[in-house]
Amino acid sequence: MSLGNIFSNGLVRENPLLSLTIGLCSALAVTNAVVNGIGMGISMTFVLLMSELVISLFRKLIPDSIRIPIFIIVIAAFTTVIDYVLKAYFPELSKAMGVFIPLIVVNCIIMGRVESFASKQSPIKVIADALGMGLGYTWVLIGIAVVREVLGSGSLLGFQVMPESFQPILFFTLPPGGFFVFALFISLNSAVKSRLRGTDPARPVAASHHHGGAV
Repeated sequence: MSLGNIFSNGLVRENPLLSLTIGLCSALAVTNAVVNGIGMGISMTFVLLMSELVISLFRKLIPDSIRIPIFIIVIAAFTTVIDYVLKAYFPELSKAMGVFIPLIVVNCIIMGRVESFASKQSPIKVIADALGMGLGYTWVLIGIAVVREVLGSGSLLGFQVMPESFQPILFFTLPPGGFFVFALFISLNSAVKSRLRGTDPARPVAASHHHGGAV
């Protein structure tokens, strides 16, 4: 598979949220505001990229019998780095996202990609995979957050964008609103994938390779 295909898979075909439906807990919890979605997306992409790269570089040296503990240690190290960076330079954002930054260490997206891809592929392919998956995760978070913040608060990135006569719809700021918007995005993603299959019938949607439930 070419680097371009590996990268694009994470954006649509194997989007971690819309296609693989993993890592949903933190995704829906932080998307009540766009700035939170951006922060979580960048944090996840950083941890995913660095973890996959390190595991790929040392994949031939890692004993199979203890690979999972080693994966967790590597992921935890980079999660700690991004957690401290946010606390030091973006304290308000860190406080807003609360426990969901430290919980990146047990996010199924990262563990799934490390186990199924990074531990078997070269660093170049791993970089393409991590960036594709990370950007795929990020654009969904930002998209959901835009809908929820605009309709639920009448603002975007903290700035009022709706007319003063607009009555914010409280539903979109609550968890049910997050699930509703997420369902709309899944439907949109399914329609896009159907169009892609229609234009390229010889290229089916790749099977998902992940472990465990959504975290």
